[in-house]
Amino acid sequence: MRKTYIDNIRASIVLIVLIYHVCYMFNGVGVPGGIPNAENIPAFDALAYVVYPWFMVLLFVVSGMSARYSLQKRTIKQFLRERAVKLLVPSTLGLFAIHWITGYLNIKMGGGLPYIPPALVYPISAVSGTGPLWFIQMLFIFSCILALLKKTDKNDRVWKACKKANLPIILSLFVVIFGAAQILNMPVLTTYRFGIYCAAFLIGYYVFSHEEVQEKIESVCIPMLCLAVIGTVCYTAYYFGSNYTSPECLQSFITNLYLWIVVLAVIGCAKKYCGGETNFTRYMAKSSFGFYILHYPVLTVVCYLLHYRFDFPAICNYTIALVAELLITFLLYEVLKKVPIVRYLILGIKKKKTN
Repeated sequence: MRKTYIDNIRASIVLIVLIYHVCYMFNGVGVPGGIPNAENIPAFDALAYVVYPWFMVLLFVVSGMSARYSLQKRTIKQFLRERAVKLLVPSTLGLFAIHWITGYLNIKMGGGLPYIPPALVYPISAVSGTGPLWFIQMLFIFSCILALLKKTDKNDRVWKACKKANLPIILSLFVVIFGAAQILNMPVLTTYRFGIYCAAFLIGYYVFSHEEVQEKIESVCIPMLCLAVIGTVCYTAYYFGSNYTSPECLQSFITNLYLWIVVLAVIGCAKKYCGGETNFTRYMAKSSFGFYILHYPVLTVVCYLLHYRFDFPAICNYTIALVAELLITFLLYEVLKKVPIVRYLILGIKKKKTN
């Protein structure tokens, strides 16, 4: 059971991810992993502050909802087999097929290349080229956890009970999100936040997948949108200049309250206003996953060349990087999805898809 507005949310988040990563590459607030000593424009840093707390939490919530709809048409075994191909293959074998480029350039920009034996450059580059693939790695783990939970609750008692969630309960799930943000966070690799992302995924599956719950969220979408706008200004003003990926920021009460308000605002407003389809939204619904997979090595190469081979003003770097990222990612996706074996390794596509 597909819901158009959920597809539209997912595609929109992927586009936000592409935009965010341009801001991240040239960030000037000390977030590691971008282009070293790149010329920076603070206004684009502000955009990164606005979206970073909530866009991946929202993506896991939507993924949990989609997992529920998927399991209504599939057995657990079929569900896990499909997830293994779509998620596990690109995030493991795909590292050696294309994402080694990201790892190689990061090592080179960090000055570590001379210290690695030549025979180990490629495997180390591949292993360190994960980039945003952490999302699909974690999504596969959560899918396995969900399969175990579903096996222990064959009659869906927990899911059926969550149907009764009213607005106070939906709003108070912030407490769950805030609590989960405090646990199971990997050191150094701050993107691997197992606590909050697993909680978001399971909330999406058990609670938000109910039509009745979605209608309740929709009923307060305008007030939540107003609060989200206020929260955006306050949050960005409060934290601007600090490392927005630090545990002190990500685990704070302010950050988690802000992100939960935005999550509810986006889901409610999308259900109310974004249920339509166009040729573009239909294309993005089918292609956004591929864009997510491919965009980062493309962007890394583009930003590397802009910084080390040219001397454009900062605004040109941002503009060229975004346009090139969107265009090259689109072209690369259209080519690779037609190439046997390669499309399996990189995109998790077993056979050619017809559009």
